[in-house]
Amino acid sequence: MGFDPATLSYDARGLIPAIAQEAGTGEVLMLAWMNAEAVARTLGSGRATYWSRSRQDFWVKGESSGHVQELVEMRLDCDRDCLLLLVRQTGPACHTNRRSCFYTAVREGAEAEILTPEAAAQDMAADR
Repeated sequence: MGFDPATLSYDARGLIPAIAQEAGTGEVLMLAWMNAEAVARTLGSGRATYWSRSRQDFWVKGESSGHVQELVEMRLDCDRDCLLLLVRQTGPACHTNRRSCFYTAVREGAEAEILTPEAAAQDMAADR
């Protein structure tokens, strides 16, 4: 039996959250949004393809920056309203050039930066 992206539970905007996780280490890399077509494109191409809410267009992760997410496996949560993408990440996942978008921790009631940028500043916005 084949998988149909239409069977997922999307919000009123037709979107579903997708968490990208490094397949080899389990590190959580980022959260982005997908619509049914982005899900289908990701499964068809093997490269994470998201829906950019700001640009209202498809966003193939790494298309401009080279920071590609190769899909290893897509998982659905129990309510079918959130996706987990197990990926092989090339380079930083975050548009700030950090390995993960989750680079700020709250420790003892204060914010703490736990990851620093990996690449030059001119590359920061290339793959947003």
